[in-house]
Amino acid sequence: MNRLILLIPSLAVATLSSLAADPLRVVATTPEFGAIAAEVGGDLVQVVSLAKPTEDAHFVDAKPSHAVKLARADMLVEGGAELEAGWLPPLLDNSRNVKLAAGQPGHVACAEGLALLEVPAALDRSKGDLHALGNPHYMTDPLNARFAAARIGEAFCTVDAAHADTYRARLAAFGKRLDERMAVWQRQLAPFQGRRVAAFHNSWPYFARRFGLKIDLFLEPKPGIPPTPAHLADVITTMKAEKVGVILLEPYQNRRTAETVAEKTGAAIVAVTQFPGGIKGTEAGYVEMMDANVAALAQALQGGEVGKGGRP
Repeated sequence: MNRLILLIPSLAVATLSSLAADPLRVVATTPEFGAIAAEVGGDLVQVVSLAKPTEDAHFVDAKPSHAVKLARADMLVEGGAELEAGWLPPLLDNSRNVKLAAGQPGHVACAEGLALLEVPAALDRSKGDLHALGNPHYMTDPLNARFAAARIGEAFCTVDAAHADTYRARLAAFGKRLDERMAVWQRQLAPFQGRRVAAFHNSWPYFARRFGLKIDLFLEPKPGIPPTPAHLADVITTMKAEKVGVILLEPYQNRRTAETVAEKTGAAIVAVTQFPGGIKGTEAGYVEMMDANVAALAQALQGGEVGKGGRP
């Protein structure tokens, strides 16, 4: 009888312990937010991302499986700034998960409180795919990644207050690692202050501002509008005249178009990504992604082997 009395409390403690150990189920809209959530949360969270790292986050193929993941989630982390506006709202509606409703602790919109660039004075669809709140590609600036990490960490502490100290410690560790690498990235790109760089889409204004570059020449005539022969001819003329020697290309963008421009200008195509896992060597996380982007761009700008002949 005494043995039974001892066993029952022990079993109860074990059961409560296993329940307490269940991780927070976190759904991130895109992989960079997923990577940061995983780094801040560690073993206390289970993170899945809806968008693939090689997918255009403006046009994610919404699937029933995405709604199922949202229905089972404790928390949603999204970029906000209308990046996911075309596909996330119907998924949330179908999930019927009140924990993820706007304004709830389980809904984290990382752009809230962030001063965005390129806020249009008025929406004019003739100018392409504009965003009323500003350019949503803010995570290409590492300091904005720090801001997003703080938002995510704060939400974790609210939803899972019992582990707040752990979240805060992991957030501090991420911030320290980011600061250390930021100093390296600034040294790598410092020799190229003011240099002009071409890109396929206007994804890089925050990166350009942070590192003193001009990334304002695009293969798209307007955001989200496919390149036309006439526009590409103008781009080629400008690149030749100003000796613009680099074209930034993301995984989901039309490589053949970039190669046409590269062949006519002698520019280097540099493979870059906004999302961990988008290009080889970036799978581990946000910092590793930025390492790869900065190293590849710096090498191309100094006339290294990246992109010679238009092929990275």
